[in-house]
Amino acid sequence: MLKLFRKVRKQLIAEKKFSNYLIYAIGEIFLVVIGILIALAIDNANDNRIKREKEQVYLKGLKEEFEISKIKLEELIKVNRRSYEAAQQIVLLMGKENEASEETFSNLLSDAFTNDIFFNPNNSLLNEMINSGSLKDITNDTLRIRLTNWISTIDDIANQEKMLGEERNNSVNVLRNEGYSIRTLLDYTGMSEKLGIPPNNNPVSNLGALESVAFENNILLFIITSQSTEIDHYNPLMYSLNSILENINAEIKE
Repeated sequence: MLKLFRKVRKQLIAEKKFSNYLIYAIGEIFLVVIGILIALAIDNANDNRIKREKEQVYLKGLKEEFEISKIKLEELIKVNRRSYEAAQQIVLLMGKENEASEETFSNLLSDAFTNDIFFNPNNSLLNEMINSGSLKDITNDTLRIRLTNWISTIDDIANQEKMLGEERNNSVNVLRNEGYSIRTLLDYTGMSEKLGIPPNNNPVSNLGALESVAFENNILLFIITSQSTEIDHYNPLMYSLNSILENINAEIKE
């Protein structure tokens, strides 16, 4: 094709048909420009296709991560609730030492204070996307913003969980500092046997803690903080998680 254009151009110059040559030259330039534009359009189409394919890979990976995180959060909410409900039962026994058994009290203490409350979401892919700048490949603006906010929300959750852990430790420390027995708690909950520790032949009763104002104060603060963790932090976090999953599912092409 190029050889044909050169031949025609030389012929027009030789025949001194400058007007025809000018028209031809303009036409040739036009064809070159069209060719460049077509090539660019093809390149752009290929680039867009590659980006969309990459986005789909990210979306499917994020869906898997957030579904696992949802399962973790659901279980954590249950564990936290069991903890503060057991603490509530202890408060109901306060001032009623004679109505509680050592075994009942020990099991309530175990249910209330032996579980660490800590949300550990699966954020490996999301963190990788943020660190590499690949979050920009998510075309849905709402989803991209929610993914960015998710990380800061997790940091807030961690701070609340730290406060909850401190209140848990404060309650347990009252038992330690006022001379009550962790060994008794282990014996009555069956944990001593699991740890390979023989039972104490002369167990120290922990029921006196039900008369402790310091213990009552700390356990009440623990309950307040636990409920706040659920209502003000975990429930909104679950709402955010579900919204992210809805956005992700809407963007995934089956």
